[in-house]
Amino acid sequence: MKLDLSENEIQRYSRHILLPEVGGTGQVALKNASVLVVGAGGLGAPVALYLAAAGVGRIGLVDDDVLELSNLQRQVLHVTHAVGQKKVESARERLTALNPEIVVETWDMRLDAQSAHDLVSRYDLVCDGCDNFATRYAVNAACVRAGKVLVSAAAQRFEGQLATFSPTQGGGAIIACTPKQMDRHPA
Repeated sequence: MKLDLSENEIQRYSRHILLPEVGGTGQVALKNASVLVVGAGGLGAPVALYLAAAGVGRIGLVDDDVLELSNLQRQVLHVTHAVGQKKVESARERLTALNPEIVVETWDMRLDAQSAHDLVSRYDLVCDGCDNFATRYAVNAACVRAGKVLVSAAAQRFEGQLATFSPTQGGGAIIACTPKQMDRHPA
């Protein structure tokens, strides 16, 4: 079987390739995968780093915020010299420095129902680490409608939650539980 990996990629991902659970086929699947990360802050930052390091071929980042010095103690993707930059630009620089084999697409915007629908449909998987309910509902509704798996995380102080919503496992899950709530956040 011919694997669509360059010599650099074989060397970079050799530890994955040696794992029977991943192997060359799994690494090629990662290379061909795409993930949309909503939020480039405390939750999205480490997610994006690990996706890039693992070799996910196309990573989309959505955030409309500017990096502040006070972000750096918890948003590990960003560095001091990037303070004042848009988070998506800081993130793109770091991710492509970590792994030049991947494509990083940035979206300097706050998602709403329409933009969430447009972006979610372009990716295989969505990781939501945003910090507001309107965006969280819009992303969830867009994933349900597009049949995409959503990994949703939230953190506040010393507490957090993580959930995976899969449309193939019971028809998908909707964070906004009532039809009235879904109508307020259509995707």
